[in-house]
Amino acid sequence: MSRAILVTGADLAAPAVALLADYELVYAGTKPTEDDLVALCRRHDPVALIVRYGKVGAAVMDAAPSLKVISKHGSGTDTIDKAAAAARGVQVVAAAGANAAAVAEHALALLLACAKSVVALNTRLHAGHWDKATHKSVELEGRTVGLIGLGAIGLRFARMADAMGMRVLGFDPYARNLPAYVQAVDLATIWREADAISLHCPLTADNAGLLNAQTLAACKPGVIVVNTARGGLIDEAALLQALESGQVASAGLDSFAVEPMTVPHPFHGHPRITLSPHIGGVTTDAYVKMGVGAAQNALAVLRG
Repeated sequence: MSRAILVTGADLAAPAVALLADYELVYAGTKPTEDDLVALCRRHDPVALIVRYGKVGAAVMDAAPSLKVISKHGSGTDTIDKAAAAARGVQVVAAAGANAAAVAEHALALLLACAKSVVALNTRLHAGHWDKATHKSVELEGRTVGLIGLGAIGLRFARMADAMGMRVLGFDPYARNLPAYVQAVDLATIWREADAISLHCPLTADNAGLLNAQTLAACKPGVIVVNTARGGLIDEAALLQALESGQVASAGLDSFAVEPMTVPHPFHGHPRITLSPHIGGVTTDAYVKMGVGAAQNALAVLRG
């Protein structure tokens, strides 16, 4: 029987490796292609995949006849073909919540960067400009933030926003038993009332392009948009147009429709977009938590 576990990355945190000591760990590197993964599966016939980078579809699964579980190193499983896995009796599990603190903190950092013009002011001051007499920042206390997705990340962000004195609206058809400071509303209410919108939901076929020309036009003029979830949730051309018109005041983006981001990209150099390379969940602590969570989830399935 195969004792191999294929990691679609170059490494795992030491505590995760220790948990998997009974198995042979095979690493695919940081930029594995489908052909790379198929070749490694044919060579090692893994019983489990721990997915960090790359996409896992039917061809990869078919190359690993002993495969029982695909375990995501993190919470987002949109890079895994779940229908193909279900058809082959392969369980898909995720380390939900393992990077919640990291991502929620990064979303807050992007919101603050947008509201306070942190990047633009830093650039201006380094160039010798003292803009105190001409610049006014946005005060977030008393403003309304609309959260789309109220899982572990969204709820942690909600707690921080509430602590800053913000009114918190949230949309999530699956959320139950919400804290008192989160008001459950429909999307139309978020578009109409939110001064800032932060995305914390998985990408599905139903919500791709959720923020588009029509929904952005329905938002309050001057809304701030933050996305630390998945790039496919936003129609990037529509967002750019809304920024140019002023309908969107600023955007803080950590994920993009195509990753790595294409170069050049229309967002590059835009004065009211703050960018980061999908690193919201990338902290030393989250790296350990996600690795341990992915290992534990894989073992739970392998041990029945």
